[in-house]
Amino acid sequence: MKLLLDTHVAIWLSNKPEKLSAKVKALLLDNANTLYISIVSVWEVAIKASIGKLPEFEGGVKTFLAEMEKNPIIFLSVEKQHIAMVETLPFHHRDPFDRPLVATAMVENMSILTADENIFKYAVPSVW
Repeated sequence: MKLLLDTHVAIWLSNKPEKLSAKVKALLLDNANTLYISIVSVWEVAIKASIGKLPEFEGGVKTFLAEMEKNPIIFLSVEKQHIAMVETLPFHHRDPFDRPLVATAMVENMSILTADENIFKYAVPSVW
């Protein structure tokens, strides 16, 4: 299964694995699954770290990237198809980072690992 990590799942994976659900932990450990993170999540971490909202990453986005690289996670670029899909999504909420993640998962036929109830409102497979 192709799994896209929501930003908070990626953060919890490296800093607070106890916050991950048992189901998500099992999926992350299953070698049959392929794990992905969008560059959108890296961008989100960079912005939040720069305004002091991510004290757990003292080194900012560089520390986050180093943590992600410890895991078998594939980084995804933002593609034209992802952007085009964002335009079609309903406004269930206004988080500027979640909408491109949802669009990416839809275009790439992935499930999103997330605890965000707003993402569950979209027509995209999501797991928690």
